Amino acid sequence: MRAIGSLARAMALGFVRDRTALFFTVFFPLMFLVIFGGLFKDSGVSKFDIVGIGQVAIFDQMPPEARARVDAAFAIEHTDDRDAALAKVRKGDVDAAVEQQGSRVVVHYSLADPVKANTVQGILAAVVDKANLALAGVATPPLALDAQPVEDESISAIQYMTPGLIGWAVAVGATFAAAMTLVTWRQKKLLRRLRLAPIRTTSIISARVLVTVAIAMVQLGIFLAVALLPYFGLRLSDYWWMSVPLLIAATLAFMAIGLLAGAWAKSPEAASAIANLIVLPMAFLSGSFFPVDASPAWLRTLSQVFPLKHLNDAMLDVMVRGDGPASTLPAIGILLAFAVVVAAIAASLFRWDDV
Repeated sequence: MRAIGSLARAMALGFVRDRTALFFTVFFPLMFLVIFGGLFKDSGVSKFDIVGIGQVAIFDQMPPEARARVDAAFAIEHTDDRDAALAKVRKGDVDAAVEQQGSRVVVHYSLADPVKANTVQGILAAVVDKANLALAGVATPPLALDAQPVEDESISAIQYMTPGLIGWAVAVGATFAAAMTLVTWRQKKLLRRLRLAPIRTTSIISARVLVTVAIAMVQLGIFLAVALLPYFGLRLSDYWWMSVPLLIAATLAFMAIGLLAGAWAKSPEAASAIANLIVLPMAFLSGSFFPVDASPAWLRTLSQVFPLKHLNDAMLDVMVRGDGPASTLPAIGILLAFAVVVAAIAASLFRWDDV
């Protein structure tokens, strides 16, 4: 234990004194949380910009309550210049132009953005249907749609960003620490000296794991401290503390990836390139920066291969959705199994000296 403590202290001091490693492990990922959290702090449902050409009776004559619902979806401006309105739609300055010709409501849209075009048409079709019912004397339709979110109204964008960015930060820290340490020590002949020193290999590994896990806990603490500030407004569920065992298991999995990169590479530059080639695509495909639910089925299937995907999903469950501790057990099992398999492959490629 004394050897493990001494080695861990030396490794921790080396990490703190390495300003580049400290920046990219802690402050660089934290910068994304601050930027994204600030950008999406007051995000809500965006409005569609439309232009009313001349008098659009369907808008002008609707009851105040119905007009309020329309104003919640559309930002409407009016003009008498039809050509100018159509030019705005064509250039993408507005999403649609609407004019009413007797009983016909005409929607002018651009094919350049079919998603917006279809959405605007769908909303306006509902407005027209509502007006037709009113003209037919149906004051209260037999069926009504009431859309309600399943989450509490207090849930904001920061709560969905924080778990994914914490997972990405831990992945970067653990992977690069293991890869760069292994290659640098091998190049400087430090591995050979440690091999000849009266220290067990298990003590060296234990010290490295202890320091990397401690760094992951520091990352968790810093991210939560920033996200919990009133400006961002993160609100944790009752079982958020289950993120600790999740991050410990994930740290082992990411360290295994780093060991594999370090065992394969022959220089720090190569180790950094290999680690980047693994971690960056994994972050995008695992939903650390944006959800992958709308991606193709084959891409969602591929994302299940990455340990970060299982970490992000489980962190979201216990930190935001309020799922119980048992919900994390499958993810912890997958992460530990991944660590064992990849570490075994790395061990088979490991060498004490450059050859």
